[in-house]
Amino acid sequence: MIDLVKDAFKKEKLIANFHFFVLLNLGLVLTALGIVWFKTPNHFAFGGTSGLSVLLAAMFPQFNVGFFMWVLNLVLVVLGFLFLGISCMGWTVFSSIALSFYVSLCEAIWPMPAPFTDDTLLELIFAVLLPALGSAIVFNIGASTGGTDIVAMILTKHSSLNIGSALMASDILIVCGAAAIFGVASGLYSFLGLIGKSFVVDGVIESINQRKVCTVVTANPEDVTDFILDTLHRSATIEEAQGAYTGKELTVVMTVLTRREATQLRNFLRLNDNHAFITIVNSSEIIGKGFRAA
Repeated sequence: MIDLVKDAFKKEKLIANFHFFVLLNLGLVLTALGIVWFKTPNHFAFGGTSGLSVLLAAMFPQFNVGFFMWVLNLVLVVLGFLFLGISCMGWTVFSSIALSFYVSLCEAIWPMPAPFTDDTLLELIFAVLLPALGSAIVFNIGASTGGTDIVAMILTKHSSLNIGSALMASDILIVCGAAAIFGVASGLYSFLGLIGKSFVVDGVIESINQRKVCTVVTANPEDVTDFILDTLHRSATIEEAQGAYTGKELTVVMTVLTRREATQLRNFLRLNDNHAFITIVNSSEIIGKGFRAA
């Protein structure tokens, strides 16, 4: 029996690791596509290693963005090993190297000597959207895209600087570099992209994790809990309550569902318990079994 439990635990852990690895690489590929297809040909430099690589590739045209991504990320990985140690780096090393590889691969398969369109604003939207979506996927599973994250880790450990302000200052300097090298228009577009990316990343993470917290006040808790357990295959928390106006004994059933499941529960109550009272609240921070790990 113990061996069966151990085997099941190992299998579950293997599936979780595979899921993590697939999502990590998906996020890095989306980020690489945004860099190669939209950032590089339009000279958008939002900050980070990709933004600095765009500037360096313009200053040294004999090398492409992928080459400088390799150089910068490898330098940062080495610095990470020196100042943080191998054990502290974790998946950051893989992310840094893999992102550089995917950028170089995209440049080799589909080089972009010119933008897809003449609409700079449209190009900017996708230059923000793809990397932001990729970063959101990576951040949501507890990993990072490497690069300047290593700088943040080093500064956190060895200084009392405000890390967010320090990284924002470096990004603004890169944006200023874009304005100096490519012109004011590119600099302003890059500044818009820098602002837009932070909003999109936060929005995508919240959208990925969004669930519905449903609270049902009912006089027929058995029907409601049976529907939640048997049809929706979710669990619930039950509390006894009393109506303030009527003084009747009632039951409060609280459960967390997906958007589709919440709609099913609402329709069930409408047909089977139209006297029930239900509140549905959005939440993107649900931690526990069946949802995000702690």
